[in-house]
Amino acid sequence: MESLLRVDRTGLETLTAGEMCSRRVWSHSVTVTELDLVRGVLQGMQGLCSPFIFWDQTAQSFVAEIRASHLSPTSLHSLLSPFLYAATCLKLVESILAGISSNNSPPPPTLMAFSNSVSAWLQKLRDISLNEEVKINDSTLTLTPTLLGLTSSLSSLCSGAEYLLQVVRGAIPHAYFDSTYTISTAEVAVHLLDFLYKKLDQVCLVQGGEVEGFHMLLQIFAGTLLPYIEALDSWLFDGTLDDPFGELFFTANQSVSVNDAEFWEKSYTLMRVPGPKSSVSSLNEKKGLTGTDSSSVSDKDKELSNRVLCPLFLKDISKSIVSAGKSLQLMHHIPSTSSEIQCHGNSILLAKNSNIRSTADLSLSEIFCLTLAGLIGHGDHVSRYLWKDEADEWEISPALASYISGELESGMVDKDLPALTCSERMWYKLLVGAVQEKRSMEAKSEQQSACYVTGVKDGKDSLTVKKALQGLFCHENPVVSVSKMDLERNKNAWDALNLSHNYCLPSLNDESLLSAVFEGCGVADAGLGGTNYKFGFQFGSSEYLSSQDDTGVLETLFPFPTLLPSFQAKLHMSEFLPFQKNSTLLSRVLSWMLKAEPRDAPLPVVIMQECFTIYIRRQVDYIGKMILSKLMNDWKLMHELSVLRAIYLLGSGDLLQHFLTVIFNKLGKGELTNDDFELNIILQESIRNSADAMLLNSPDSLVVSISRDSYLDKDKDDVVPVSSTRKSRVNNFGIDCLESLKFTYKVPWPLELIANSEAIKKYNQVMGFLLKVKRAKYVLDKARRWMWKGKGSATKIRKHHWLLEQKLLNFVDAFHQYVMDRVYHTAWRELCEAMVKAGSLDEVIYVHETYLLSIQRQCFVVQEKLWAIIASRINMILGLALEFYSIQQTLSSGGAVSAAIKARCEMEIDRIEKQFEDCIAFLLRVLSSKLNVGHFPHLADLVTRINYNYHYMSDTGSLMTVSGAETSSSRT
Repeated sequence: MESLLRVDRTGLETLTAGEMCSRRVWSHSVTVTELDLVRGVLQGMQGLCSPFIFWDQTAQSFVAEIRASHLSPTSLHSLLSPFLYAATCLKLVESILAGISSNNSPPPPTLMAFSNSVSAWLQKLRDISLNEEVKINDSTLTLTPTLLGLTSSLSSLCSGAEYLLQVVRGAIPHAYFDSTYTISTAEVAVHLLDFLYKKLDQVCLVQGGEVEGFHMLLQIFAGTLLPYIEALDSWLFDGTLDDPFGELFFTANQSVSVNDAEFWEKSYTLMRVPGPKSSVSSLNEKKGLTGTDSSSVSDKDKELSNRVLCPLFLKDISKSIVSAGKSLQLMHHIPSTSSEIQCHGNSILLAKNSNIRSTADLSLSEIFCLTLAGLIGHGDHVSRYLWKDEADEWEISPALASYISGELESGMVDKDLPALTCSERMWYKLLVGAVQEKRSMEAKSEQQSACYVTGVKDGKDSLTVKKALQGLFCHENPVVSVSKMDLERNKNAWDALNLSHNYCLPSLNDESLLSAVFEGCGVADAGLGGTNYKFGFQFGSSEYLSSQDDTGVLETLFPFPTLLPSFQAKLHMSEFLPFQKNSTLLSRVLSWMLKAEPRDAPLPVVIMQECFTIYIRRQVDYIGKMILSKLMNDWKLMHELSVLRAIYLLGSGDLLQHFLTVIFNKLGKGELTNDDFELNIILQESIRNSADAMLLNSPDSLVVSISRDSYLDKDKDDVVPVSSTRKSRVNNFGIDCLESLKFTYKVPWPLELIANSEAIKKYNQVMGFLLKVKRAKYVLDKARRWMWKGKGSATKIRKHHWLLEQKLLNFVDAFHQYVMDRVYHTAWRELCEAMVKAGSLDEVIYVHETYLLSIQRQCFVVQEKLWAIIASRINMILGLALEFYSIQQTLSSGGAVSAAIKARCEMEIDRIEKQFEDCIAFLLRVLSSKLNVGHFPHLADLVTRINYNYHYMSDTGSLMTVSGAETSSSRT
């Protein structure tokens, strides 16, 4: 069979019907009658060979070696060519399908479903030829069949055979049959579905519509899509990745479990479209099937590298599908503790082993088939009859539910129901049959299980055989389910088939001897029928009763162990084993689509929207609501985010007050320790003494550590103030030294998926900046107290110090108020509003990341050029506040201060004022820029606070700051 697949098909792709017969020299032809000729043609259409029309293995085509006395060779060739061409197309299709089945590795489900659908059409087309052959063999036929008459009756077969071969050749990747290339099952599935989807779209756009081609393509597309839908059904409704062949567009990372912090990011990854040197594209280039030039390859490759390896109709919701399944796994993994969420009907989500089922417990593939049957059969939009109520439970339209239950009352109407009576609709019949059978099966199954548990027995001390036939499906022995009707018709054979009558070999005829030996022991009364050498001699009643119980258990498991079902040709496995996941509904719809002509030819995008993606979107939205409910109620997301806000944004009034006071005092004295243990002792004491200690789950959930290699490198180039003692202290404990403190708060799982280590790092960056502001405010307040002690000596120099201190304090206070309003309050309000609108865990994570980016920008700690420029000037001003504090500490120290030190201090004060004014001028220019304010409105708020009452800059944009030189001259 490999030779059929390895041949060069390029010649056959351009082969015309007229060239089919001219490939062979007809030197040994035989003369036949036209009736034999017609029979030979019909047999060739069925893939069979006749003495004069046979399959040429080398040419890969049907050839004929015949002559007709009443037809010239040219006429005969022109008549036979279309039939031989159609027969060749069907034979090639058969060869390709056989090659799929005979491959070394089993074909993936999607390719196998495609093969089954094509095989059904192959059989349908050949049945046309078979029916014609039956007609001509009818003894009552008076007219002699002719090739000319066969041309009209087999026109649909000829056109359908050619089109079927085109579909098969285009749908299956060439690399699949080439051993020199490797192609993944996901690529095969996507290539199949995308080709059929695009081909279906092309057929719909043809003027006038090709109904036959649309019919064939639609049925093949629907059958091919079912395995993909079933895999998505397990993922979206059970949270289970049931994809052993790896056909879906995402893969599982087995090294990451559901309780890991990296579960959401790394547990499941999207598969990307392979590069330009993949198996499919390379082989197509080799065969000359691509029409792109080298100049456009790079742009196309870039586009493909970003595309998810999924069908075209799912690319917009691929990420939502993956997110929904991961959300289900999270909810199944964590037991529910909330009493606010109720379970309704079949929509039980919160229990670990529960399933979310759609309407009437139908699977996604069954709903797809029903909706498709309604759309193409009667133009009905079946999805309108299904919705979710306020309890988020899938329900059926009330009128439709009444139809199904048979309780439709007179006068009951429903605007959504079609005008035609529902009972006349094919999709309605299928829906009612599936719902009623499944409900009946569940009820009978429960009764059957109850009977088995109670151990009901008949008069012969064996389980009643009828119990095995009470349910529609015998879970212990599927053969009984299949053969139920045969058993009901042949009740006389039950005794012969029953296990209890054949459990033991016939015993010896020694009842009288046993009765005499064991008289009075109860063994004879127990009904022991002689010695049984196979199972040993029964010496007591307990052994006998135990063997009888074993017999009853085996009889329960295997009521008729030797029973085999009767053979039925063309029986689908779903009908052989009914009411499984692959139910009879799917095969019924596909069989109906194979026979019935579609009423209309809707576009593929409409078909997928109405029959498939609408249910996926509803399920994704439903799971999103459930996960958000658990986040807000069970897992208390907003409470934990408020704790992070209180810690890292310094929102708590006194949670870190004692800790920061101790640290600031130690920094002022140059006594900061590098011991993490000592720092955590101070931190725990601060938490215990705080009124907000109840915010934390436990005091040790917040720890602090020192980054050993951060602040010394940053502060070594700081500008140094006056004395050598102060110079060393400031050099080691500058304004950036607090960035070395790293606070770690342990967020309870699964909230680690949102507030992960990367988010905590961003929180620490913001906190490091806020600690600078807090320290600057602390040292300026302390410097003010020192200056207040010397208020009696009111000199120009002292007033100058007061004025500079007020400028610095005004900036720090204004900036602190900006941070509290914009970062602490406004950003939090925006976060809360966005959380309300979030529809999935992915959106929650995105909202939180947006919130972090917002507060990072407003605190100027993002790694972008504009923010880095602004942050450098703000840090410089905060550093100037620290230097001013050091100068005041020197001037306020005990003992007399020499004139030289005072003069040096005045020079430093002038430098600080000059640098402050330069920084203010630069900041106001940058922050007042219309471009920056337009993109970031919060900058306008900061400008208003810094430039209060237009102190530094007028409303026209001109600076009003007095220079340092003028200030110095005014003091003299």
